[in-house]
Amino acid sequence: MTNRRNFLKTSGTATAGIGLASSFSGTMASCAPSDKVKVGLVGCNGMGFSDLSASLANPQVECIALCDIDESVLNKRAADVEKIRGKKPAFLYKDWRKLIENKDIDVVIVGTPDHWHCLIMTAACEAGKDVYCEKPLGNSIEECNLMVKAAQKYKRVVQVGQWQRSDPHWLKAVDFIRSGKLGKIRLVRVFSYQGWCPSIPVLADEPVPAGVDYDMWLGPATKRPFNRNRFHFTFRWFWDYAGGLMTDWGVHLLDYALYGMDVTTPKSIMAMGGKYGYPTDACETPDSLQTIYEFDGFNIMWDHAIGINDGAYGRNHGLGFVGENGTLVVDRSGWEVIPEVVNREKRMEAVALQKGTDEGLKNHVHNFLECIKSRNPNTNASVEIGAHIAKFSHLGNIAYRSGKKLVWDGTKFINDEEANKYLIPSYRAPWKLPVI
Repeated sequence: MTNRRNFLKTSGTATAGIGLASSFSGTMASCAPSDKVKVGLVGCNGMGFSDLSASLANPQVECIALCDIDESVLNKRAADVEKIRGKKPAFLYKDWRKLIENKDIDVVIVGTPDHWHCLIMTAACEAGKDVYCEKPLGNSIEECNLMVKAAQKYKRVVQVGQWQRSDPHWLKAVDFIRSGKLGKIRLVRVFSYQGWCPSIPVLADEPVPAGVDYDMWLGPATKRPFNRNRFHFTFRWFWDYAGGLMTDWGVHLLDYALYGMDVTTPKSIMAMGGKYGYPTDACETPDSLQTIYEFDGFNIMWDHAIGINDGAYGRNHGLGFVGENGTLVVDRSGWEVIPEVVNREKRMEAVALQKGTDEGLKNHVHNFLECIKSRNPNTNASVEIGAHIAKFSHLGNIAYRSGKKLVWDGTKFINDEEANKYLIPSYRAPWKLPVI
């Protein structure tokens, strides 16, 4: 079992990044033009614009370019930036390559669907730009490997949008887990039950909406007729573009399972699930899934469901570190410890809910800006951290799609050649995997 601290060499930087947040914003409150960080956003819906908005809360950040294949989204976000800062971005693009070519841009925010992350991030690094990339880092294991190589080769600062890495209460929960007070931990229960996410009804294909460059939206993905289900937010329920809830919420939550237990590579992975809640709807990814990752002396269990909220411990998402003396439960609201009671005797004292600050994204952006300034590649969610947990989540999906218990050696499956075919994506011409 590989030691996570040695593998990533970043665990000490996470807490440090949070401490820098307030001092950095203060020192940059009045900044010279040379201190400006000029940002371009690719993919202006959803978290892409949330990331930009959090960045624009810092006076040294200036948004000079937006890019989106949907003209209506592009124009709306340009107007939104004007409301925030008093002027629209100077450049509006529908082709991300034009944004990358813009030599005035220092930082690229990648907020596109997952299947675009690799091409845009690696091109930005090659062009000498730092990158804030939404999670999951890549849409396949090989893409993640290439993205790490690109950041390292071109010496770029990369922050992956796993903002819980900059949220203090999550880090304090890890400190408690590693204190040993819970006793021997047998299981880490990781769950995401998303009742707000409804079934996606089957819709007929239709003409491409006006103002949408649909071929560019597809990019390296398989050529298909336009279908609204595969567009904008609901793209994540189709294998061509994403990995469902496993890679959407899994990269946030499973990351803390590994971080808390200080481990990296599982011995084996097996998964069972399917479209149990909505067997006839349009989604390809499973609405219900249980995945077991085997380690020496304990397991990590992933459990997700769409359309219902009834997760463990009265929560709809979170982690339970199940120890001999008690269970530590953590989610976005905070963390607490529930004592183990055997024969009416408590094995430890309870810890009441330690509430979170809800400032993870703000802290995450501060950390990124500070690392840009110091040229420190060890951001709170570095490209290495982002790649590792994205690959870990993809392992769960591959186990589900293969229907087999898979043995993983860190680079490939050693017991199933068919499963190895999922590791490297097949790009639609003329797009090709980057060569780093």
